[in-house]
Amino acid sequence: MQSFPKLLKALVDKEQPGLIILGKQAIDDDANQTGQMLAALADLPQATFASKVEVGEGKAKVTREVDGGLEILSVGLPAVVTTDLRLNEPRYVTLPNIMKAKKKPLETVKPNDLGVDVTPRLKTLKVVEPPERSAGIKVPDVATLVAKLKNDAKVI
Repeated sequence: MQSFPKLLKALVDKEQPGLIILGKQAIDDDANQTGQMLAALADLPQATFASKVEVGEGKAKVTREVDGGLEILSVGLPAVVTTDLRLNEPRYVTLPNIMKAKKKPLETVKPNDLGVDVTPRLKTLKVVEPPERSAGIKVPDVATLVAKLKNDAKVI
């Protein structure tokens, strides 16, 4: 994962896009870090969890849902925006557009071409299951619970 934002940064340096839109989270680790890491590496402004994006006059107006309602941010372009699932309604591609897309050239770029080393730096030595936990117990009242926490568990 650590080299992925570096790859994206190298692509941003190469392509110079005006707006980089990334998903909110990855399905493998659910860490929510790629957009923020890319923004830091590329020294770009960022807006996260966008549910609506409007671009104009060198700025992106990003609406995001927060606990208290909606928050509207304005970021200068180029910028990195991570999306919320409410950002758009997916469209289905028509057959003529699929045929047009097949004719478009697709550039393949290797990490080495971008000057990014993707050699793993971590090595997994072993993976083990955690020890099995003993079953819990039910206590009849608070006094018994306090006594067990004090005498048996020695946590109070």
